[in-house]
Amino acid sequence: MDNLHNETVGFILARRSVRSFEPRGVEPEKVSILLECGFAAPSSKNSQPCHLIVIDDKELLRKMGNSVEQFRMLTEAPLAIAVAVDVENYERVHKMTDGTWIEDASATIENILIAARTLGLEGCWLQVLNRSEREEVALSALNIPNGAKILALAVLGYGKEHKSKHKGAPEERVHKNAW
Repeated sequence: MDNLHNETVGFILARRSVRSFEPRGVEPEKVSILLECGFAAPSSKNSQPCHLIVIDDKELLRKMGNSVEQFRMLTEAPLAIAVAVDVENYERVHKMTDGTWIEDASATIENILIAARTLGLEGCWLQVLNRSEREEVALSALNIPNGAKILALAVLGYGKEHKSKHKGAPEERVHKNAW
């Protein structure tokens, strides 16, 4: 393997869910890179359905964090990026009503989280979709239009926690040619 491949794999294996952050903000140039990486994610039929909402207003993060227990980490995070899709428009324009937009949005948030790790940031994938209380708070707080949904929030910052890298594939869950 060449050095670039080893470094990339290293960042993927080092990406862990971190929920505790230093108070310092994330530099605007890093936010721009995160957004660019999010929009570089693959999508079905190259539909590129995602809308990314940058949340760096401390009062908004605090308000959201205090409204739902699972959002608590937002109270100390300097940044979150909501990954949203105008589902009604997506289904109408692309004639895909099978939930494909969820896969597209998932690729987007994963790109953001891996890119964050390469930039010295930590983060956590905070699920919103189909979590009624979380959805209600996020849709309202972020002024999401009718017909649109939020898959998740990438909660980001400089981590207070330091976790070890993932190591190895669990043999009991690896199958070859069939289960």
